[in-house]
Amino acid sequence: MVPTLRNTVLIVAAMLVALASAVAADAPLLRSGKEVKWGAPPPSFPPGAKFAVIAGDPGASGLVTVRFEMPAGYTIAPHFHPTDEHVTVLKGSFSLGMGDVIDKAHALTLSAGGYGVAAANMHHYAYTTDGATIQVHMQGPFAITYVNPADDPSKKHAP
Repeated sequence: MVPTLRNTVLIVAAMLVALASAVAADAPLLRSGKEVKWGAPPPSFPPGAKFAVIAGDPGASGLVTVRFEMPAGYTIAPHFHPTDEHVTVLKGSFSLGMGDVIDKAHALTLSAGGYGVAAANMHHYAYTTDGATIQVHMQGPFAITYVNPADDPSKKHAP
């Protein structure tokens, strides 16, 4: 009976090692901020920012982490998402407000290290006066709906 128990333990241990190796192979590993690959934001955001996917697939189900680097004066009109949005300010200052119109008098400005959550379906807006880099954690797939459809940059056409 002892050899059977020992064999079972060895098989379970081998399965755990194989599972850990498979998970490690799928998980991206960033060694430094210099390795983040920046590009243009999705068309549902105003142009001018830089965007990077840190982990996950924004178009698929599951945990997603992205970063936005926004220039001074960048604004995201009132909108909402179907899932909670967790925002951490990495650099600069970033303002968040709740409601259907931008009301800077009632927005909260977060500095580096600040953290905020916009709950699913909560109408909110965001802007930065001096520029900011934020990291956003959410459950995918990512979706954004503008309170005023005319504010959706993906619906605007160049003249």
